[in-house]
Amino acid sequence: MIVKDDFLSKLRRYFVLNLYEVKIWTALLSRGVATAGELSDIANVPRSRSYDVLESLERKGFVVMKLGKPIKYIAVPPSEVLERVKKNLHEEASEHIKRLEDLKTTEVLGELNSLHTQGIELVEPSELSGSLRGRHNLYSHLELAIRNAQSSVTLVTTPQGLMRKVEGFKPLFEKLKRKGVKVRIAAPLTKETKDAVADLGDVAEIRHSDQKARFCIVDGKELVFMIMDDQNVHPTYDVGIWVNTPFFASALESMFNIAWKSMKAPSFK
Repeated sequence: MIVKDDFLSKLRRYFVLNLYEVKIWTALLSRGVATAGELSDIANVPRSRSYDVLESLERKGFVVMKLGKPIKYIAVPPSEVLERVKKNLHEEASEHIKRLEDLKTTEVLGELNSLHTQGIELVEPSELSGSLRGRHNLYSHLELAIRNAQSSVTLVTTPQGLMRKVEGFKPLFEKLKRKGVKVRIAAPLTKETKDAVADLGDVAEIRHSDQKARFCIVDGKELVFMIMDDQNVHPTYDVGIWVNTPFFASALESMFNIAWKSMKAPSFK
């Protein structure tokens, strides 16, 4: 049996299997019913490992052990395997989330917060900065900074960035509004951003900017600055800088305030 390596790699990612598991599974699918020894030869997996691998696949719902001697294994239809994997992942994720939620009521979280507070007190303000790689990491850190805002959030973004903010941050902006936090967003407004402006209009003040930039200032003291043009970079290679220094952040916000006065409110015909 010849199965391309890239196909095996895809199966490993989709079904959360190791290399031996995916080799044995595809070998069994090609035969329907087979012994461990036969699958070992077909899949080029050491015979001493094939029994452990088949036992693991049986627990995960990929195969069924056939009664009788010699022991044989039957392949479960892939469509059924897909449903089983989805169910197992959902149950595992739910259990993990429950454990994390329960952690909030234990002393462990308090001890972790105490360690973090003590550590931050020992750090010079100039050291509270870092590089953020990948748009997922960027938005995760941006969400953390915005969630902790007490008075203001200033966002400068691109048309594409504005549309992403609707999908990712609107519920967060709604919470900030209830807290009395002022949210301002500046971006080049186009016909494509019309729906995004409408969606965010009740939770943020949005104005048109001719300049193309990407940064966020929180409470005039914390700054997340994206250094790449999001139209010219793949999300995986997006890069940002996080700085937690009131001197730099407040200076940038002061310059933004001057520019904000000349920006116009959105108007679409």
